[in-house]
Amino acid sequence: MREWWVQVGLLAVPLLAAYLHIPPPQLSPALHSWKSSGKFFTYKGLRIFYQDSVGVVGSPEIVVLLHGFPTSSYDWYKIWEGLTLRFHRVIALDFLGFGFSDKPRPHHYSIFEQASIVEALLRHLGLQNRRLNLLSHDYGDIVAQELLYRYKQNRSGRLTIKSLCLSNGGIFPETHRPLLLQKLLKDGGVLSPILTRLMNFFVFSRGLTPVFGPYTRPSESELWDMWAGVRNNDGNLVIDSLLQYINQRKKFRRRWVGALASVTIPIHFIYGPLDPVNPYPEFLELYRKTLPRSTVSILDDHISHYPQLEDPMGFLNAYMGFINAF
Repeated sequence: MREWWVQVGLLAVPLLAAYLHIPPPQLSPALHSWKSSGKFFTYKGLRIFYQDSVGVVGSPEIVVLLHGFPTSSYDWYKIWEGLTLRFHRVIALDFLGFGFSDKPRPHHYSIFEQASIVEALLRHLGLQNRRLNLLSHDYGDIVAQELLYRYKQNRSGRLTIKSLCLSNGGIFPETHRPLLLQKLLKDGGVLSPILTRLMNFFVFSRGLTPVFGPYTRPSESELWDMWAGVRNNDGNLVIDSLLQYINQRKKFRRRWVGALASVTIPIHFIYGPLDPVNPYPEFLELYRKTLPRSTVSILDDHISHYPQLEDPMGFLNAYMGFINAF
């Protein structure tokens, strides 16, 4: 009996080692094109990927796109061309730890650092003194809140924000419903390094698919693109560190929700109401109570957590309706 277990162990060890060293998937032609058309800049020795497209000639308008967790700037590809028809510059980045940007470990990832990276990128592009429109989703909503707080403080060197449009982000800790895997990983227990190393495409896709609507779920090729972005630079190994933003959001609720409630710039929220992470009607009721001056666009009732991917035309129309109203 003992020899049988020894044989199983001898067989399992190389199989596990091979599993843990499976290379990341190859980039699809579309994702490879997205990477090739982008650029990198350096922030404190770390490479940050970004896209910067010139759109309407003669327009002074600039929009900066802030993506969600656990994906990347590629989340915006379905509305990218539409934005270039309205704005002179359309800019998006992969936050540190996401997409094609560096993913250092160990590292203390924070919303504050991500906001500073956005500021550094715009200084790099010479746009730090321009009035900027922010368009954000999910994790990017929290980064936008920190940028808004800094703008409110009117500190020199901070960005000047002209407008802010949020979408399906857990800006209120009390109405946010993280997925089970997120709960396990964010607490940073002994399971975290094991779970991140064992994560594969099957686990990832089964975890992400439920946050899409039943009729708007991504295809398998789209899920592979998302997974390729996560696996790039061994990004699966930093997911637990990135998820500390959930704890940060609770700790700094007054700072970040207070920033939204106290500024006078135009604010809009585009909402996919089937979102299990920010459920209807609890989230929307609290949002309207806390931010009565903000306008809201509610998309079709089958649209969920990724509205810009699930209903790109509806999302784009809602954003244009907001941006053209002032």
